[in-house]
Amino acid sequence: MSSQNTGGTNFAAMTTAWATMTQQFFESATAANRAALTALFTPTNAQNCIDEEAVPAPIPSVDYSSLDWQFDRTVDDPDHISVGDVVTFEKRLTDEDVRAFAHVSGDTNRLHLDEEFAANTRFGERIVHGTLVSGLISAALARLPGLTIYLSQDLEFRAPVGIGDRVSARVEIVEDLGNNQYRLETVIRDEDDEVAVIEGEAVVLIDDSPEE
Repeated sequence: MSSQNTGGTNFAAMTTAWATMTQQFFESATAANRAALTALFTPTNAQNCIDEEAVPAPIPSVDYSSLDWQFDRTVDDPDHISVGDVVTFEKRLTDEDVRAFAHVSGDTNRLHLDEEFAANTRFGERIVHGTLVSGLISAALARLPGLTIYLSQDLEFRAPVGIGDRVSARVEIVEDLGNNQYRLETVIRDEDDEVAVIEGEAVVLIDDSPEE
């Protein structure tokens, strides 16, 4: 939740409520994360981004980047990927992102879309779809060197994210499984509230990029 809208006490209460409500792991969430990215890059939104704020992508596996996005990685060559390598991706999740995701996914839960309705829930305001938040993991994985193919994802949702909050995804390689497959720790943080909102693990296959 955005710190400018709620106090620390309210946030702590809402975080506890969220954790109680979502104490479970979601396995093999590849399709869900693809839906989240699809919402971010619907034809209309993608065209607007390309026209207004797109910049050339710094790596061949990504089509373009936005001036608002930030990413960093510790390795640039897929042949040098090893345990301990990290990629981070960060962006602000806007009202436009939320409404685009609701349209593409069909998840029109009023908790995410209706201010008056959401004000009467345990959260006190609208929050971002959890699957949209988790989609930032896909964005981080796409920025690993090479061509990253999602194989599996386990997630635990720990806290809500408010509309307009800046969110970061961090993926770290924790095990080389052989045959170009890797297990990664995946963490998403709400940077406005300085709290981890999603934690889990992913398994990916990293192929050579056809353009490298």
